[in-house]
Amino acid sequence: MWYFWPENYMWSYQVSRILGHSSVYGGSQFAECLQVAQRIKLGDYDSWFTEWNRIGDKVLAEANEAMENENVETARVHYLRAADYIRLGEFFLQPEDPRKIETYLKGIDAFRKGAALLDNPPEIIQIPYEDSFLPGYFYKSPIGDDAPVIIMFGGLDSTAEEMYYALAPYLLERGIGLIAVDGPGQGGALRLNNIPSRYDYEKAGTAALEWAIQQPGVDPNRIGIMAWSMGGYMAARIAAFEPRYKVCGIFSAVYDYSEMWESRPDDHPLSNILKHVVGVETMPEARGKLKNYHLRGIAEKITCPTYILHGEEDRQANVDHAYRVYNALTCPKWLKIVPSDKTGDVHCQADNHTQSYSLFDWLKNQL
Repeated sequence: MWYFWPENYMWSYQVSRILGHSSVYGGSQFAECLQVAQRIKLGDYDSWFTEWNRIGDKVLAEANEAMENENVETARVHYLRAADYIRLGEFFLQPEDPRKIETYLKGIDAFRKGAALLDNPPEIIQIPYEDSFLPGYFYKSPIGDDAPVIIMFGGLDSTAEEMYYALAPYLLERGIGLIAVDGPGQGGALRLNNIPSRYDYEKAGTAALEWAIQQPGVDPNRIGIMAWSMGGYMAARIAAFEPRYKVCGIFSAVYDYSEMWESRPDDHPLSNILKHVVGVETMPEARGKLKNYHLRGIAEKITCPTYILHGEEDRQANVDHAYRVYNALTCPKWLKIVPSDKTGDVHCQADNHTQSYSLFDWLKNQL
């Protein structure tokens, strides 16, 4: 991975992550990202928020001006780019920071304005879940009725909106619809509906599946489950306990999520976010919760075809997790490890999304 700040992996990874969205699908512009990064004072979280929010506001103003002048195509790309910059500005804000929800909602509004201008705009959805709902988006397949669809959950910190830039267009062009969901502990489900994460994620996976099979145009016999980052655990857990899913895509494997936190101190940059995600007040409580987030004796229960994609230099989920999940599987299985001499060898292939095309091709062939 390229390090903008050689002394800081996490901050450099987030810059690489948004640079990975610099494509025809409008998540960022390369030069803008580097200009922002140059203005950020390393280690200063207010500086991080201020500079990403500033470029977000600037691009949002360009979007609004284009819209006022009825330049719809220009407005669309600016809204989508502004939303991604604003999302990144919100990223390190602590759960109790009053700017967090305000910034999150501003980013959601920008994204939805841009998404509404797409040729195939997604449907904003609410999946019934216990006494609340899981928010998300339904990108319908361009092939029409009886189409395959992937239900996608995020990870510890990603949102349903972010799935557009790195995922949705690539599935749609392969004829696969996408239901992008903020599950328990994620995005709007956490920030707005106060739904914390849970280790038995099949509860959310079943709720999403039940919603999907009721939708016109969805083939109930061609629905797959996929998730990335921490969601690598979630997708596998869902597939193990919800056999109606036909395929499982693991976008960065997690065999035991608690192990990923064993070497992280209590004051890790994501510690407060983790506590918020799992719904506790202290790190000892959070570490206790994570003890249940493992696939020991669970991966063996998966029966549907399963594909694992992982980077050899993944510093958030060591590549050993991929090998352990793969070796535990008894279903038809595939494993792709992006080697360390290639870009895309980091967490979720953030710096080169073309390395994930093999997963998308596999999904197309399976479904």
